[in-house]
Amino acid sequence: MPGFEQAGRVLLIVGVLLIVVGLFLTFGSKIPLLGRLPGDLHIQRGRFSLFLPLASSLLVSIILTVLLNVILRLFRK
Repeated sequence: MPGFEQAGRVLLIVGVLLIVVGLFLTFGSKIPLLGRLPGDLHIQRGRFSLFLPLASSLLVSIILTVLLNVILRLFRK
């Protein structure tokens, strides 16, 4: 059945992405620079605190984009 082949690929990609997210959540706190890069903003005023991880978010986005593109190119062949 032709529909099952496509569904199998989608499930495989979702599984790989879940593994990557799980590894990131498990070992993310052990990455030394994540959250402390020069573009990450931390503002404290009295009892108010604001943390904007701009550079860390950009870095994670680039890494995940490259990883997803590699995975998708492997499944196209």
